[in-house]
Amino acid sequence: MKAKAAHGDSHEAPNLDHFRGILYEHMEKRGLRSTEQRKVIVETFFNAPHHISIEELLAEVRKDDPRVGYATVYRTLKLLTECGVAFERKFGDGLTRYELADESSHHDHLICIECGKIVEFEEPKIEELQERIAARYGFVLKTHKHEMYGSCADCTAKASRRRS
Repeated sequence: MKAKAAHGDSHEAPNLDHFRGILYEHMEKRGLRSTEQRKVIVETFFNAPHHISIEELLAEVRKDDPRVGYATVYRTLKLLTECGVAFERKFGDGLTRYELADESSHHDHLICIECGKIVEFEEPKIEELQERIAARYGFVLKTHKHEMYGSCADCTAKASRRRS
């Protein structure tokens, strides 16, 4: 299942140099080298247009360097997650996907349980309501995720045609 994303609003591009700095500082503290394969994986991840699985990232990376292995991609994504550059996302279909941890472009997700399409959206009214609910119960929100599962318009239309 290939994940796709549609962005409802256009945002400024994330500051990738900021994320590179976080990663390389973390690697330095841990005594990790910056290999060419790791650089290719990181840059491919940074340029991914959607939530990406290890398998999808591996396929993209192998277009530049066919020698890169699954374990190297896996370890690099774990490193990106560990240092806060990537978020790990599980949408209930058994796949783990990753996205850039860009808090300035917070979004929520609509997930199609039929085809796996993932649509990113923003809704200020939902954000405001979440804040009010948290305040009502004395919570100060640090982070949250909002995921809604159902059938996308394409899958609903296909199902409708099959019933006709």
